Amino acid sequence: MFKKILIANRGEIAVRIVRACRELGVRSVAVYSDADRASLHVRLADEAYPIGPSPSRGSYLVIEKIISAARDAGCDAIHPGYGFLAENPALARACAEAGLTFIGPSPEAMEKLGSKTAARQLAREVGVPTVPGTLDPIEKMEDAREEAGKIGFPVVLKAVAGGGGKGMRLIERESQFAAGWRDAASEAQNAFGDGRLYLEKYLLRPRHIEIQILGDRHGHIVHVGERECSVQRRYQKVIEEAPSPIMTPELRCAMGEAAVKLAKAGGYTNAGTVEFLVDADRRFYFLEMNTRLQVEHPVTELVTSLDIVKLQVRIACGEPLPFAQEDVTLRGHAIECRIYAEDPDNNFFPSPGKILEWRTPSGPGIRLDDGVYSGWTVPNDYDPMLGKLIASGKSREEAIARLRRALAELYATGIKTNVGLFRRILASADFQTGDIHTRWLDDFLSKSQKASITTPDDMETISRERDAATIAAALWHNRNAGTPTKKSPLLSAKSRWKLEGRLEQLKSEIDH
Repeated sequence: MFKKILIANRGEIAVRIVRACRELGVRSVAVYSDADRASLHVRLADEAYPIGPSPSRGSYLVIEKIISAARDAGCDAIHPGYGFLAENPALARACAEAGLTFIGPSPEAMEKLGSKTAARQLAREVGVPTVPGTLDPIEKMEDAREEAGKIGFPVVLKAVAGGGGKGMRLIERESQFAAGWRDAASEAQNAFGDGRLYLEKYLLRPRHIEIQILGDRHGHIVHVGERECSVQRRYQKVIEEAPSPIMTPELRCAMGEAAVKLAKAGGYTNAGTVEFLVDADRRFYFLEMNTRLQVEHPVTELVTSLDIVKLQVRIACGEPLPFAQEDVTLRGHAIECRIYAEDPDNNFFPSPGKILEWRTPSGPGIRLDDGVYSGWTVPNDYDPMLGKLIASGKSREEAIARLRRALAELYATGIKTNVGLFRRILASADFQTGDIHTRWLDDFLSKSQKASITTPDDMETISRERDAATIAAALWHNRNAGTPTKKSPLLSAKSRWKLEGRLEQLKSEIDH
């Protein structure tokens, strides 16, 4: 077992890895930018080293600083978490050159499977079905437009080095192509330093289902079930669950075998995720592979009783997988919400600032993987995710009920969060019946926005607010305009206490 692991990340995932290290008896080393000096992962780790200014391009994305910190701390391994350098083969190679173990796949496997176009090519070679589209990056917009005409609209432009919905645009008609190409390429360049794009046919109302795989250095690769990730906003996952509501044993077996086949063809080791789109007829198509730990790994842990992070460390140490494919069983159901510091009522605008109070839920079946605390300031330099709230139960219905209860208990002041949005999603009939797809949340939000001021409750609130405003104006006029020439029952001194009492009553009703 390693003696000391450097965690090349921040926030809740860094905290998650620190905790796994502690359970394994391994010392953990945190790195931090200027903005993260007081972060929770820095407080919890055994050691912490500064690596530069707040912008990630000067700190968390600088491989030389990560390697230098690991050497200074006397580490023998680096865990990249997810995001930042997690899927950058240059970090894996730098680790090897420095005599450090990279807790993840080999750089060669990352290049074969982490590249969206290379992975699609490999999938076709081994017989894994793929979505119609280009296999190579497209350099010129006109070439891409011509290819889109052959495939047929709608199509999706995707970043070759992309992930998390960055550098991705849905093009529904040819007239949108130029703007979509420009925006996708620019976003991909800013996010990944690589503006190259490729093209895929857009499937109508597909579900996004991914398979978690684990591979050791002895040639054993297994899958440990699927995750449903169809609740997305602008291609960014918002809610994940395991197992999928539409899964059958036959479909799980077929998708699992396809994922394992692809991973073996790419020489993959450690934890990874093979992502698929599934159409209404339960036909599945390879989408991409994430050659790293996923944000949503906790739901798989809860239905399999596996600790994926500790397994990552053990695999990197050279240990064989402690179980075979036939040993994998799924029990119960788990659902995860990604808690962000953002304002859903203001176009999901980030809400950085000081957290005045952070009150967390607990109770049966509740897990919170967070990286914040009361008094900590959410920086404006990074993704605003605060943590992940996960509920598990014997059934999907019980998991939903527990998650709704936990969301009611979660309380934060000083910043805006998207907790209210999750309450609305979980209360919707579509989600409760599992009738969802990758565009479902965008449609749900669009409908909610249109109906936001037309419900009876909202109209009643507006009426009460108008009454309160009228009475307040009358009171202000009576107090500031002197004695009126003609007394009115509304403004008479005798009835003022009634008016003030009515105003307080209206305020109370509006607050509730």
